[in-house]
Parts: sequence; C-alpha cells; structure tokens
Amino acid sequence: MKWSEIMIHTTNEAIEPISNILHEAGASGVVIEDPFDLIKEREDQFGEIYQLNPDDYPEEGVIIKAYIAVNSFLGETIEEIKQSINNLTELNIDIGHNDVSISEVNEEEWATAWKKYYNPVKISEKFTIVPTWEEYEPVSSDELIIELDPGMAFGTGTHPTTVMCIQALERTVKEADSVIDVGTGSGVLSIAAAMLGAGKVTALDLDEVAVQSARLNVKLNKVQSVVTVSKNDLLQGMDGQVDVVVSNILAEVIMSFTDDVAKAVKMGGYFIASGIIQQKKDQVKDAMIASGFTIEETIIMEDWVAFIAKRG
Repeated sequence: MKWSEIMIHTTNEAIEPISNILHEAGASGVVIEDPFDLIKEREDQFGEIYQLNPDDYPEEGVIIKAYIAVNSFLGETIEEIKQSINNLTELNIDIGHNDVSISEVNEEEWATAWKKYYNPVKISEKFTIVPTWEEYEPVSSDELIIELDPGMAFGTGTHPTTVMCIQALERTVKEADSVIDVGTGSGVLSIAAAMLGAGKVTALDLDEVAVQSARLNVKLNKVQSVVTVSKNDLLQGMDGQVDVVVSNILAEVIMSFTDDVAKAVKMGGYFIASGIIQQKKDQVKDAMIASGFTIEETIIMEDWVAFIAKRG
C-alpha cells in the first residue's frame, strides 16, 4: 500500500487541534518535530533518544507529520484537512506559517521509520511511558509502567500537557477516589488514575477513534475493572459527583464547561485542566474561579500551563 505523508509547519499552540483533525481524517500515525527536543535535558537511565538530527527540525514552530492511505479520495481529504486547519483561526488559535506539503512513502518505510521517535520515557516521579514493542526493566520497585501503542492514535503520552496532567493526578488522586477524564484520547490519564488507586474512572471522548484506542490501551494495561470508556460530549448527561475531573483539551473548550465541572465535582474535590497555551492561562484561570474553584497550583512546562483547582 502507498501512503501519503502530509507535513504541516505550525505552532505549539496548534499541535493538539491539528493532530485531532488529522486523526479524524484517517491518519495512521502522527509525528511531532519540535526544535525544543534538540535542547531538552535527558537522562540516560530513562532510555530516551539523544542523537537527534537538527536538520530534521524547523528553526521556529513545529512540524506535524501524518500518514494517510493513498486512494481516489485523497485530494478531497487533503483539502478538508487544510480547510479545518484554517478554521482554527476562528477559535483564536495561532496556526503560524501553516505551510502544508504532501509526499508519497511506501508502507514498509512508514511502518518502521516513525518508531524511532518513541522510546521509554520517565515522565514523572512515579510513571514511565513504554511503547509496546520496547523491552523495559523498571528502575525502582515503586515505578508505575504505562504501556501505549502510539500507532493507535493520539500520540505517546509524553506531550507536556499530558505530562503535567499525570503529575497533577499524582498529587490529587487518593485511594478509592472517583475520577472523570474528559477528552480521554489514548486513555493515558485514566490509566494513570487507576494505577494511582482510583476506585472508579470514567473516560469520555466524542471521537470514536479515541474511544476505541482508549479501550485497547485500558485492556493492555489491565485496568478495565476500574476504567470505563464511553463516547460522550464533555460532561453532558453525566449524573452524580466525583472526587476529580481531569481534562487535557483546548483552552476554549475548558472555558466553555467550567460550570458543568463545578456541578460534577464534590466539595473539596479537584479539577485538573491542561492543554492551555501560555497566552490563554489568565482567561482559563478567570473562568475556573468564576465557577467556584480556587487555584491551588499552576504547573508550567515549555509553552503550556496546567491548573490544579479545588472546589469550595
């Protein structure tokens, strides 16, 4: 089979929404080339990649690469992708250069080449993300291993917005807590919550691809007795209250449903919000406070912000 590689030069802010657009268009894998990776400090014991070629990275912004099967509808699919990306400006999302280029690759090249980007990565005090094809020996007895197949959908779980969420979950989730993960994607946050001792985790996503991906990853990590994955639009139709709501989605979406989160979280419970670009942190913070939350901690990583907020 032939595959078309679509390459988009954009901004950090646009990574999450453009990746989602590409997955919805049928992309079978997404690669992010961020020049920050060239200067990021790395530790040998975690098995990360060090020999990165600077020629593969843009001088500014990021490159997103995705792979779509070549068929008779490819032209229409590419045009729809371009239009959807252009529409992001209506949400005040900076799409930067927005240069889009297309090339053709063989399946054999695609199937092996993208794996070089993914190695075991220790992302927090407790958690290490391990691709399913990698052999990995835990460094310590209390290390928690999450296995993911990045080829399924929605990346490796090592994006800063995800890392901050997992770090926040470590600080808030207690034994037997109830948790809702809004916009679950790969399911990595729900898996982390379950491994931290949550008694019941509800993973929600509007995208059917994400729902199927999350279910597979939940089973892979043997937490299906705790985590239930469902297709759902944010918190619509959800009854009862939980101890923690976590959401790693666009800042605009977070601001649109802070009142719903306040109704879903018990008094003294937590709302963990990530996916927030630096320029929009104050708007999100104000929306959360207006809904009755107190900001307990602000976590910053690269160009991204996450909040740990408490109700009451």
